Amino acid sequence: MIEAAVLRECGRPPVIERRPAPVAADGQVAITVAAVPITPLDLLCASGTSYFGTPATPYVPGVQGVGHLSDGTAVWFATSAGMRPGDGSMAGAVAVPAGDVVQLPPGAPLELVAALGLSAVAAHEALHAAGDPAGRDVVVLGAGGVVGQAAIQLARLAGARTVIAVARSAEALAWAADLGATVTLPLTEVDRLPAADLVIDPIFGTAAAAALRALRPGGTLVNLGSAAGATAPIDSAVLRGGSLRVVGYTNNSLTPARREAVLTKIAENAAAGRLLVTHRPVPFARVAEAWNTPGRTVLTF
Repeated sequence: MIEAAVLRECGRPPVIERRPAPVAADGQVAITVAAVPITPLDLLCASGTSYFGTPATPYVPGVQGVGHLSDGTAVWFATSAGMRPGDGSMAGAVAVPAGDVVQLPPGAPLELVAALGLSAVAAHEALHAAGDPAGRDVVVLGAGGVVGQAAIQLARLAGARTVIAVARSAEALAWAADLGATVTLPLTEVDRLPAADLVIDPIFGTAAAAALRALRPGGTLVNLGSAAGATAPIDSAVLRGGSLRVVGYTNNSLTPARREAVLTKIAENAAAGRLLVTHRPVPFARVAEAWNTPGRTVLTF
């Protein structure tokens, strides 16, 4: 038997239950789980209001995690819990398709890789959605979030000329500077953004509209989320006058091979100390109280 976090009613936290250990079917891999992040996607799916529709309950949430194969190999893995029928990563053991498993490099810090996970993958792919970010001036909105923190560091690793970080709190801005941001700016002063070539935008809303006005001709805004608003007051003249591009990004468009390549690079950078993110480890037994806690929580087993 194993312990699993079971969501029995949308909009309420999951509860710990005892269940039989899953048995890997053909094409699946059995994994002993070590750490699982609670992500915005997990919360959105579990709310019953996501664009994937209301999930069938009960189910075990968790779209990703890290753990070990039977031979001790450390791996990262993905699930479609909440998006399609079936259980996810928030359990002591899982059985997932082999194509959704990525072997981690030696020395990869499992809790940190769990915290970074698909958020860092999204940051990496957003940075490259408009070509090579090397030599460009990059704005990172929502710099206090996991996507934003990863984007700052990945932009510097990719050779960006400057990284301008925008966040709500002084604490988040100080951390952004420690991570390598060249310029930091409070969200309340987003209208003062310097000229840039690329905007990484996990928040949308009025901040996205202001960031568009700071883009040089031919610049691109890549949107990954709507933490600050589902709509943005974008002026047609700004878009047309600068021949600007607004691109939407989702990890759902990734092939398994591309996801594995990017995740491997992220794990390598984490193992080398080049990629950090603020996160809070919490024992798995406390999943219910940690469910809606702000910031990145990582459940540990």
